[in-house]
Amino acid sequence: MKLLKRYSLLGEKFVPEEILVRDALRVNTLKIREEELVERLKAKKVGLEKIPFAKHGYYYEAPFSLGATPEYLQGFFYLQDAASQLPVQVLNPEPGELVLDMAASPGGKTTQIAQWMENKGVIIALDSNALRLDALLNNIERLSVKNVLSYKKDSRFADDLNLFFDKILLDAPCSGNFCVEKDFFAKRSVEDFKDKARVQRDLLKAAFKCLKPGGVLVYSTCSLEPEENELVINWFLENFSVSMASTSLNVGDSGLTNIFGVKLNSSLKLARRFWPHKTGTEGFFIAKLIKGKD
Repeated sequence: MKLLKRYSLLGEKFVPEEILVRDALRVNTLKIREEELVERLKAKKVGLEKIPFAKHGYYYEAPFSLGATPEYLQGFFYLQDAASQLPVQVLNPEPGELVLDMAASPGGKTTQIAQWMENKGVIIALDSNALRLDALLNNIERLSVKNVLSYKKDSRFADDLNLFFDKILLDAPCSGNFCVEKDFFAKRSVEDFKDKARVQRDLLKAAFKCLKPGGVLVYSTCSLEPEENELVINWFLENFSVSMASTSLNVGDSGLTNIFGVKLNSSLKLARRFWPHKTGTEGFFIAKLIKGKD
């Protein structure tokens, strides 16, 4: 497996068959108190364990599909991998802010942003795929989110909105992750990663244009490829007035600052990289950036 050789060059060696990614959910406190949902699910013999690094997150084990429960259908929780819950936590959106979600569907992070904002302020949610927008709207309704304006729009042209945002989440389209996608190694190539990186750079350019000076941008992917993560952010740091900031997370490894012998911006160590065999989550990457004020 040539990609595993790439990972060994980055100092990580693991066997995909041995990786355990634990099922997780996020309690939707817009509709129910955390303690009440825990009590209800435990009464149904659902095993729950608080995720220590995710504010409203729980690992779960259930003898049936949680997606078929009345609690799910009423929007009391959202099924969401533990690592996937962290970009919004790092963004830390607050009530009253104007926030842009650049790749919003199917709505896990959009509804989580609304939860953190207590349905106060405005979220602009963009996605270029009409079918995926249907899923977004479904989840917005199910979770009783009230402060989202959704648009079918390519986020590479987000500056057309003529708005300047306090905070932006770019959970960028990426190549995905070998630990959750069957035959990943047979379907992906290094050229695929480079193609995705070009789109990611275009999205970052657009995000910079419509972010307020001093505003916060969180970039994340569910990919482990450095071409789609550290190398993209290194390019962004070199070409735009932005700086890295701490994610304040106590889980995951530091971002890479030396990739295949190439030294990158030392501040990339502030990013977080989630190796599945260490965290029990999907592979993930999160970087927090601040736009310069000058």
